[in-house]
Amino acid sequence: MNPIAIAMGNLTITWYSICILTGIILAGILICKEAKKHNIETNFVFNLIFWCMIFGILGARVYYVIFNLDYYSLYPTEIIKIWNGGLAIHGGLIAGIITLFIYCKKNNVNVLRMMDISAPYVLLAQGIGRWGNFFNSEAHGGIVSRSFLENLHLPEFIINGMHIGAYYYHPTFLYESIFCVLGFIILVLIRKMKCIKLGNITALYLIWYGVLRFFIESLRTDSLMLGSLKMAQVISIIMVIIGIVIFIVTKIKCENYNISKEERA
Repeated sequence: MNPIAIAMGNLTITWYSICILTGIILAGILICKEAKKHNIETNFVFNLIFWCMIFGILGARVYYVIFNLDYYSLYPTEIIKIWNGGLAIHGGLIAGIITLFIYCKKNNVNVLRMMDISAPYVLLAQGIGRWGNFFNSEAHGGIVSRSFLENLHLPEFIINGMHIGAYYYHPTFLYESIFCVLGFIILVLIRKMKCIKLGNITALYLIWYGVLRFFIESLRTDSLMLGSLKMAQVISIIMVIIGIVIFIVTKIKCENYNISKEERA
């Protein structure tokens, strides 16, 4: 699979960067649209997305480098080459949430409301961004047979893309992409329910992605490790626990996600 989408002299644009930026741009547009319903200024949202994107990418890279120090200590110039892959989504999420928290507090915007607004679209961006791993021939699972992939009724280009070296591999990027998009749809539908409280969508995002990533990680062969533990599974468990706690606490409170007509006026 060719990771380069456009090559013009010394300038190359990779499919990896296209997939990530497409996800970010689409999510940004949808977040702005939803934020307007809650009287949150578009300029604030644009600035928030910009800083979350910058620090999110930095966080994702730093997280990945930390767990691959043996390699990057020998080749430090490779650290900046994010176009070759090597962004850990959990690092991006942690940095993005911290950035959102600080920026919302600075501008007197409710943190949970902004997280509720953003959460479904972050899942959508993740689903789109996972295709960058496909073009980089990374983030796949263990060896499988071609017949296994054919029995999944996958398009031929995906089957061929999973033929790396002399073997076929689990398309774990595809599994995660599908369930991220499914989670996006579910959260958007749930958000319309009157019984949803402020913070519930954030909690459900943490639970959904935590469970999803835990099982996806069990199939992957390139996991970032903490001793004998797969770090992504450790973080996923923490996400689920935090999500459950947030859901219980926010359910006890009375503030609804859908603000009243008086608040919108």
